[in-house]
Parts: sequence; C-alpha cells; structure tokens
Amino acid sequence: MDKVILAYSGGLDTSIIIPWLKENYDYEVIAFCADVGQGDELEPVREKALKSGASKIYIEDLTEEFITDYIFKVLKAGAVYEKKYLLGTSFARPLMAKKMVEIAEKEGAVAICHGATGKGNDQVRFELGVKAFNPYLKIIAPWREWDIKSREDAIDYARAHGIEVPVSKEKIYSRDRNIWHISHEGGDLEDPAHEAQNNLYVLTVPPEEAPDKPCYVEIGFEQGIPVAINSQKMGPIQLLTELNRLGGANGVGITSLVENRLVGMKSRGVYETPGGTILYAAHEELERLTLDRRTLQFKEQMALKYAELVYDGNWFTKLREAMDAFVDETQKTVTGKVRVKLYKGSCEAVASESPYSLYLEDLATFGGDDIYSHKDAEGFINLFGIPLKVQAMLNRKIGADK
Repeated sequence: MDKVILAYSGGLDTSIIIPWLKENYDYEVIAFCADVGQGDELEPVREKALKSGASKIYIEDLTEEFITDYIFKVLKAGAVYEKKYLLGTSFARPLMAKKMVEIAEKEGAVAICHGATGKGNDQVRFELGVKAFNPYLKIIAPWREWDIKSREDAIDYARAHGIEVPVSKEKIYSRDRNIWHISHEGGDLEDPAHEAQNNLYVLTVPPEEAPDKPCYVEIGFEQGIPVAINSQKMGPIQLLTELNRLGGANGVGITSLVENRLVGMKSRGVYETPGGTILYAAHEELERLTLDRRTLQFKEQMALKYAELVYDGNWFTKLREAMDAFVDETQKTVTGKVRVKLYKGSCEAVASESPYSLYLEDLATFGGDDIYSHKDAEGFINLFGIPLKVQAMLNRKIGADK
C-alpha cells in the first residue's frame, strides 16, 4: 500500500482528514505533527491520530530551529505584512513543508496531504515548500475535493465518525498557535463590524485588565539577534517564552486586522503576538541608533517586499536568500540594549545604547560644540536648494513673458 504523509495538528480539519483519506484513497496514512511551541495542544495528538486511523505519527520538536532560522530572520528584516501582521503562521509553514518532505522520502511515501482550505494562504505555503524540495510528490488537499463546505459540516462529519474535536458550533474559531503567536479566525470575527470579545484571548490579558503600573524590560541584542533579558543571557526558546509572559501579562501584542489574502479576498483575523511585539519595538529602536539614514531607509523599503514574499509562501527562493544577505550585512552593528515600557497594551522603546551608536551627543547638543559649524549650513542650503531656485526663476520668466 502506498503511503501519504499528513500534516496533522489534532484540530478540526486534520482530525477528519484521516478517516476521509482512508475512505477515498488507498493509502496508508502517516501523520506528521511539528512542535513549534504550541504548548499543551500536543499532549493528546499522538493517541488521537492513531485512534483516528493513522498507522503511525511523527512528532518532531522544531521550536528552536523555527526561532533561529525563521523567526529571527524575519525579525532582523523588520518585515511586517500590511503594517500589522507579524507573520506568525506564514513562516511556520515552510519549515513544516520541508520536514514533511524529509519524512516522505524516509518512508517512501508518494503523496503529501494538508488541511488548508481552498480559500486560504496556507495551501500555497505548504505546496510551494513541498515543490521546492520534491516536485514529484503528489499533493492532496481535501478542502479542494470533498463535499464538506463549512466548519459546521466538518463538525458533523467528526461526530458521525466518533472523532473528538477541540471546537463546537458555539465555539467555532479557527486557531493556529506556535511560540511566536496565536491567530483567531472565523465565527463572529468574520464580520469586521464586530469587536473581538475579551474571552477570545489565549496568550494575552485584555489591555484594560492589565496592571495599572508600567513594566520595564531590557532586551540585549548581538548583531540583530535578541540574546538577553535584563542582562541575563538566554537561549531563544527561554527568551521568547519569557517575553510572551511579560507581554501577555501587560496586554501587549493584540492586533485585529482585515488583510488581503494572496488568493484575492480580504479576511479578518485577530492575532496575539506578545513577545514578538516587544522584540520588534526593541529591534527597530536599536537600528535607529546604529544604522545610517540611507541604509535604514532602504532596509525599510525592502522589508515591505520581504513581508510580502514570506506571506505568499516564497520562503525557499533565491530572492529571500539574497535579501537575507543584505540584512545580515546591516545587522553587524545592531548590537546593544533597548529598554521597553509595557503598559496596558502599549509597547514603547524608551531608551537604547550601543557600542556602535551613531548618535553623538556632542554633535546633537543645542549647546556649544567643536564639531559642527553653524555657518556651514548656509552653503549646504544654497546648494541643496538649487533645483527649487532654478524652477522659481523659470516660473518668474514665463510669467513675465506673458
């Protein structure tokens, strides 16, 4: 019997895919679950997959690789999709796809299966990741084949097959969680006119319920990579876990976004990214201190393209590698400390220092200094203003001729 590798999370969609595959394909189903820091969600996964009909399941801890090889690359690039989305789901899928191909080749499987819908972005991210490493694997996407049309239908299918799922028709949100974030979609969130209710949040307290006293945290960076909290060195998992705790306790990192999906429609999601929001604020402030104007501005422009590329599933491309090379060059001096103030949902970098700081107090001061001559500004302005002066002279000449 040929084998198929199923990207399995234990959620609604992937739970019903196992019996559906066995009913509609003559394949042995092998489940693959990537541990990317989703916490206690993984506890029932192994038993549930086998009980649902999988012949075996791989559960691989990819959390540190996810942080160092994916999250930190995007953080250093400063990439944010449509000004709000910190790409938590987007950059997890390529890693999962890569590992699925490795397992497929190890098992001699002929196909890959995923639970992404035909309306979403994840189908693209999974499948481009698979194609980048093994273009000969068959790809099965049940949402593009079966008669199930909605999450309500999927719940009915699960009940008919005796499969327990972590949602109900009353609590029907679609969620994706990893160590970077948790996303919420579906249900009442599908109407942008509805504000997310406070009982939605998983990682973060509602800002109005956060402490009345601000919390300060200092982040240490080495070449753009966060390595310490309050001068205490930490590994990537420990560091992000602690920042999630601090950010979540202070209501930081909640974003409601109507975004433009790759497939052409708009969708509404609510994201919680407490630790990531802190890191972005701190990293951006350190770059302001250590990068020159032109490099910083060019990097900001490139970050828009980088975010779009990641969102669209084009992780394993020469363009992303080339942009990473540029980013890594800029990060050689992004070393130092940034103090961040957390207060009732706000996250503000309030102080920074670096051995590579381009800020010279003697130069910037309103007091006297021996570096800058105020008289030099006159010649600079005269030269800088030549195009405006010439245009004005021409306008006057034309006006006089009339």
